[in-house]
Amino acid sequence: MSVDKQVGIVLVSHSGPVAEAVAALARGLAAGGATAPVAAAGGTPAGGLGTSAELIAEAARSVDAGAGVAVLVDLGSAVLTVKAMLAEGDELPDGARLVDA
Repeated sequence: MSVDKQVGIVLVSHSGPVAEAVAALARGLAAGGATAPVAAAGGTPAGGLGTSAELIAEAARSVDAGAGVAVLVDLGSAVLTVKAMLAEGDELPDGARLVDA
């Protein structure tokens, strides 16, 4: 594997602000050092509470750096949404995995 390839991270939450805050925390903890690509996928496209396959797929594509994408979810329907996307097989980048954190 090339050193340029990294595992991307997608943080899925039912709340957009929560997902964004966790992504900011992850970047902040790196203290300016190198980080894996991180993207938030929270809430619905209209800004409400819920999960969105569209937002998750968009976030996964944005962090796909060639070594797969780890998708971390908060609970319930977020897990079901990502599992359905993985079963479909064409919505997430190759190497995407649901991570039980």
